[in-house]
Amino acid sequence: MIRDITIGQYYPVASPIHRLDARVKLAITFIYIVTLFFVDSFIGYFFVMLSLGAVIASSKVPLRFMLRGIKSIMVIIVFTMIINLFTTKGETLLLEIGFLRITWEGVAVALKMSIRLVFLIVGSSVLTLTTTPIHLTDGIESILKPFSKIGVPSHEIAMMMTIALRFIPTLLDETDKIMKAQQARGADFDTGTLKEKAQSLIPILVPLFISAFRRAEELATAMEARCYHGGENRTRMHVVSIGRRDFVAFAVTAVYVCIIFLLRHAAEIVPFWI
Repeated sequence: MIRDITIGQYYPVASPIHRLDARVKLAITFIYIVTLFFVDSFIGYFFVMLSLGAVIASSKVPLRFMLRGIKSIMVIIVFTMIINLFTTKGETLLLEIGFLRITWEGVAVALKMSIRLVFLIVGSSVLTLTTTPIHLTDGIESILKPFSKIGVPSHEIAMMMTIALRFIPTLLDETDKIMKAQQARGADFDTGTLKEKAQSLIPILVPLFISAFRRAEELATAMEARCYHGGENRTRMHVVSIGRRDFVAFAVTAVYVCIIFLLRHAAEIVPFWI
């Protein structure tokens, strides 16, 4: 389960998606997340699935590797489905058990919410899997740079966000090692009551926090040893620039957004598509 989390990992391979500018990928990912909340029909989700599949195929990241991230949120997906299934009111009754009522409208909403969560996780994973932490930092800083005129520390914010993403896989590996070490000493994390399972996590959390603080101190020392003083008067080895392929990606995204809005309008006219 720990190794199934793909957020923050980078998959090194040569692909058109990897060669896109980090700022372009950040903007497209933001547009993609926003448009997900405008999709309200199964035909719309089918189009999103085809579009996302085309992007994954272009990125050359194995689909099996990318879908591993869904396992870590399976509990959240199931919980969301159950909540929407029993709390959504509708007219078409399918099943009634005591005070619990399952309607067709509730089933539709539960399916749409779970599909939206899956697309949200997979689509966001494409950004980190195809962008190195350095390029991601440069992209975030470049986007936030106009706000530095009003006192916003764009470089520091970008550095903190990138370090947080970068250390997610490191902390997950450390958690996995600690769990295996505790299990070798006879620890049991699978059986017992909920309270006992919570108490069994203490031998994991304590060394994990100690390891995290130690890594943070080592990172701070390494940055000070290299005379790091933030983004003031800082030069770059590689200057980010938007090329022809980035404009093509924006054009394809614009077509995608137009189709999403057309499908939403069509779903309002033809109820069968809902």
